[in-house]
Amino acid sequence: MSGVLVVGEALVDVVTRADGSVTEHPGGSPANVALGLARLGRPTHLLTHLGDDARGELVARHLGASGVRLVDGSVVPGPTSVARADLDAAGGASYRFELDWSLPVTPLPPEPLAVHTGSIAAVLQPGAATVERIVLGARHHATVSYDPNARPDLMGSPAEVRSHVEGFVAAADVVKLSEEDAEWLAPGTSPEHLMEQWLQLGPAVVVMTRGGSGALALCRSGDVKTATPEVAVADTVGAGDAFMSGLLDGLWSADLLGGSRRQALGEVDTATLTRVLEHAARVAAITVSRPGADPPTRDELP
Repeated sequence: MSGVLVVGEALVDVVTRADGSVTEHPGGSPANVALGLARLGRPTHLLTHLGDDARGELVARHLGASGVRLVDGSVVPGPTSVARADLDAAGGASYRFELDWSLPVTPLPPEPLAVHTGSIAAVLQPGAATVERIVLGARHHATVSYDPNARPDLMGSPAEVRSHVEGFVAAADVVKLSEEDAEWLAPGTSPEHLMEQWLQLGPAVVVMTRGGSGALALCRSGDVKTATPEVAVADTVGAGDAFMSGLLDGLWSADLLGGSRRQALGEVDTATLTRVLEHAARVAAITVSRPGADPPTRDELP
């Protein structure tokens, strides 16, 4: 395939804004990552769970229009999952979920360069067990990336979920988390210390996004900080997912994806990682400048 396989939830975001207006957009963290990669011109497959209803058709059309290919078996009888996002006056989002997460037994695309997962898909059973098998089975030929994208209302307490999350961290080559993820998963521990702990579990790169304060990355060569480009923020829906797409795209451009490049990724220097993070930040900045999870195409990048 020489592309990316994304495994995780695709759903519909029902967004209620501060003024009371309601809109519906295709969403789901892994699906947003797949969308972002495809819009950047990267061959991308998504293994997910979509209902065969009108909302499922909306999501499938939305993804297909940007070049995302659904893995066979991703559409099943029943309703499509929903995330209800309530936006505050500053555009920040809080979520409530109505979802079913299971995955089909189906042939997967052969030997992708990278496999990405995270969010609800890596925690909620019964699908999470299938996600774990896919990730572990892909490590010999693919770079594995993981974004915990914590959803406290679904994941239980930090004490209950942290060991499970860190199992995925240990299996990953690239981990991206937000400052909010770190504060929820490890209360009383500084986010930077949590990143250092996670780097010791095995990833080559651990990246933390910090909203308007930029991003921090740790690798074996040192640490990198990047600023957030200044833009007028429409909302933050999909911002972290867009950053994740840009992160993988930047690593791809640096020839650091694929099982055969695992050692090179483990030895990445800070100058290369800085360029990758700056690219990811630009992708995320364009996304937050417009409503919903609407990542840019390659032509829209400066």
